[in-house]
Amino acid sequence: MGSLKKYKFEIILALATLGVLGVFFLSISGLMTPKIADVVVTSSDASNEGKRVAPSEAALSERLSGGTQSLLPDPSGLKMQGMAAYAEGDYDQAIIHLEALLNENRNDPEALIYLNNARVGDQSAYTLAVIAPVGNTSEIGLEILRGAGQAQQEFNQLAEVTGVPLRLLIANDDNDPSIAKSVAAELVNRPEVLGVLGHYSSGVTLEAAPVYSQGKLPMVSAISTSVELSGFSPYIFRTVPSDSFAAAALARYMIDGLDVQNAILYYDSNSAYSLSLKSEFTTSVFSDGGKVITEYDLADANFDADEQIALAQEQGADVVMLASSTDTLEPSLAVMAAVDKQIPLIGGDDLYHPQVLQAGGLDAEGLVVAVPWHVLSDPNSEFVAGARQLWGGDVSWRSAMAYDAIASLATALTQDPSREGVRTALHEADFLADGATGDVHFEPSGDRNRAAQLVQIQPGSRSGLGFDFVPID
Repeated sequence: MGSLKKYKFEIILALATLGVLGVFFLSISGLMTPKIADVVVTSSDASNEGKRVAPSEAALSERLSGGTQSLLPDPSGLKMQGMAAYAEGDYDQAIIHLEALLNENRNDPEALIYLNNARVGDQSAYTLAVIAPVGNTSEIGLEILRGAGQAQQEFNQLAEVTGVPLRLLIANDDNDPSIAKSVAAELVNRPEVLGVLGHYSSGVTLEAAPVYSQGKLPMVSAISTSVELSGFSPYIFRTVPSDSFAAAALARYMIDGLDVQNAILYYDSNSAYSLSLKSEFTTSVFSDGGKVITEYDLADANFDADEQIALAQEQGADVVMLASSTDTLEPSLAVMAAVDKQIPLIGGDDLYHPQVLQAGGLDAEGLVVAVPWHVLSDPNSEFVAGARQLWGGDVSWRSAMAYDAIASLATALTQDPSREGVRTALHEADFLADGATGDVHFEPSGDRNRAAQLVQIQPGSRSGLGFDFVPID
């Protein structure tokens, strides 16, 4: 993978033969979510997390697939035929059906992964697992699969000449901590799995991380940002920077950019990510000479945005900080409506979501969000060109970070294709992987040292929703 930058763009342009979709900004709008597989899944409603039990062995088998079943709803006929052929070991026929499917709808990352697995067939390959909350056709889960699928495709095209290809095993954990631990245990017990990309939310990753650590299976998260993961275990890494980077960027924007000092802060008490960002932002603001004058829990049963914002204005609040999770987007939108553009809005990366653009509308205009990466900050990169070639539009920061996770694991595998070899390679001081967002290197804590990118909601047409996230620094 270390030499992938030199060849991958030319390979993609030469080999990509998929049809054209006339839709842009697909991973933000969510309007191109493919309709794919029919399986029984568990709800990912956060309010029921404490009531769930670990899935049975049979139920767990329905959550993992390398090509024999779809983990997404509503499969097309071509996809069903491709998976049936894959299950029978007829990889040539599987390739025919999956290529035909992707010619009709190239924005199906699960199908692309299955296609590349079918191309690998029975030959020797490195197996990595990709965990994403895809059972309810989560757009975030699809974003993860897009990044992983693109990284696999590019690595395998190069491996045709230089080495061993990648086989990806997709796992759906529904972003549920109990299911995530069971999935992690299953992966630990599969010796062919040499590394894992997972999980989505920080709380779920924190629950599953001890399983990987005890099982000595390297795991690289692309999205979990809680500072609690820093130095958690020598087997736990992440390509996304921790909340400390986002908090510092937002605090600097507040103090230096807006020239204000008093913040009101909203958070989700049920989210490890939100609590981490809340704590880091409070510390950063204080260090820069400002303060948080009031805090409100978005998950509180007595939440009242209108009353709280009115009181905040009386107290002299200069800015509203939304450390929201995706589970509290609706109350966050209520805060935006209550603010009515009277106070500047800033927030964390979970607000980088199509629902905020679509439902927030004019109320969300001007909101500044800290994210790890944005496509417009590097629009001519090889990764962006490759993504547009594959999916017919731009991808989000989540896809970029997932790409970086697979790129890192694949690079480590080329040095020593074993679990312990991967862990050792990722910790080496001179380790570098060619990622979507530049060179990927890990600190001794397993963290990545990368600054946050500030984006602002502005009127635009790229998302198809009337508003876009646009870089401002």
